[in-house]
Amino acid sequence: MRPSEIAALRWDEVDKAKRVAHVCRIVVDHKVQKRAKTKTNRLVMLNSRALHALDEAKAVASIRAKQRRSFPQSPYVFPLTKNFEFIQQANVTDKHFKIALEGLGIRARPQYNCRHTYATMCLMVGMTPAFIATQLGHSVQMALSTYARWMNSSIDWTEIGKLEQSLTGTKLVR
Repeated sequence: MRPSEIAALRWDEVDKAKRVAHVCRIVVDHKVQKRAKTKTNRLVMLNSRALHALDEAKAVASIRAKQRRSFPQSPYVFPLTKNFEFIQQANVTDKHFKIALEGLGIRARPQYNCRHTYATMCLMVGMTPAFIATQLGHSVQMALSTYARWMNSSIDWTEIGKLEQSLTGTKLVR
C-alpha cells in the first residue's frame, strides 16, 4: 500500500479472517478522502508479515487508547499519538522509519522503497505482473514499465522449455 493509503486505513476495512485489506481511503492535504489514489478501490491480500504487523499495531493502539483522552478508540489502524485521529501526512512516520533502519543497520532510504521492494520480490519469485499490478493499484503497463528490469531476462532455458511443452502435440505450420 502507498503510505497515504496506510495512513487512512481503518480497522473496519481489514478482514483478518479473509486476509485482505480494503483500500478505499487516502490522506490528501491533511484530510482523509474516501477514494484511493487511482480512484479505484482494491483489495490487498495480506501475507503473514502484514498480519503480524496488524497484530502489533492493534497492541500499540490499545496501549495508546488507555493513555489518550481526545481519541480513546481510533478507528484508524495507525493513529497519531497527539491531537489528531489519523496520520495527516505520510512524512510524519519518516522519523520513526529512519530510527528503525538505523537500529537494523540499514542505510537510510525513503519509506516508499518498501513498496518497490515488495513489487520486486514478487517478480523475482515468479508472481504474475498482472497480479502484482492489481495489488499495488497500478495498471499492468505501469507495473511493467516500473519493474521490468527485475524480471528475469537472462538466457533461461526453463522459460523456453515452457513454450516447448505447450507446443507438444500441436501441428507444425509449413
